[in-house]
Amino acid sequence: MKFNFTIPTDQAPLTVKNLLETQWLVPRKVRHFIRTRKSFLVNGKAVHFQTLVTPGDHITLTLEDSDYPQRVLQLGDPQRVHVLYEDEHLLIVNKPAGIKTHPNQPKETDTLLNHVAAYLAPKQLQPHVVHRLDKETSGAILFAKNQFVLPILGRMLEEKEIYRRYQALVSGKITHDLVIDKKIGRDRHDRRKRRIDEKGGRSAVTHVRVVTATPTKSQLICQLETGRTHQIRVHLASMGHPIIGDPLYGGKPASRLMLHAFELHLVQPFTRKKISVTAAPGLF
Repeated sequence: MKFNFTIPTDQAPLTVKNLLETQWLVPRKVRHFIRTRKSFLVNGKAVHFQTLVTPGDHITLTLEDSDYPQRVLQLGDPQRVHVLYEDEHLLIVNKPAGIKTHPNQPKETDTLLNHVAAYLAPKQLQPHVVHRLDKETSGAILFAKNQFVLPILGRMLEEKEIYRRYQALVSGKITHDLVIDKKIGRDRHDRRKRRIDEKGGRSAVTHVRVVTATPTKSQLICQLETGRTHQIRVHLASMGHPIIGDPLYGGKPASRLMLHAFELHLVQPFTRKKISVTAAPGLF
């Protein structure tokens, strides 16, 4: 793999070592290979790891396949991939409801990851999951197109630099916007479920904006501050407003779970380009 970068204008000068280690999170073993192979070029020339790189410098980085070994992944159907955004490193697709994000068994072929793998196979690339959506949830989901960018996106997710907004249709009337700040843990009686657990759970914060409300149902926009399993579903159910179509948490029957990842926003980590996608048509 050969990558070309131009150091952005807002990047402070730093050494090659620091760029690879602290900014790009390249593992120590791979950094050693890059140094011994002299495969990091600045403006076309091999440099020492203590060399400063500055805004405007052109970087060429060559990695061997053995630096990041690929795993075996069954190929699905590329025709089932609806691309919302794509560049050299990132891929955002619109996930349908009723399909898993990734396989749990080695021979599975009918998950979104399998289908995206088939889409990228002609380019000799393999996708990597950055975050997941529940099987019943639809909408925008981000994949890394190589293992080089994967830890960078993972850190962005942890540091809340990837913003996701969801549409939800819930039972009952919610009259005002709110922030739900309740810890979430595993349900000891049902391994499929999560529950509010203020003592042993993990911190979970969901911002809720009311779009419309009637006496029987409300249309909401939910933004995640954290990304716990089933977070929006558990939080809304805990307020007495389960998502319609969610039998796991007491929602009224419907054709599907009425939860859709409508928007995804982030800054491309190498170019600093702002990326905003909308997974239309959505629920409302």
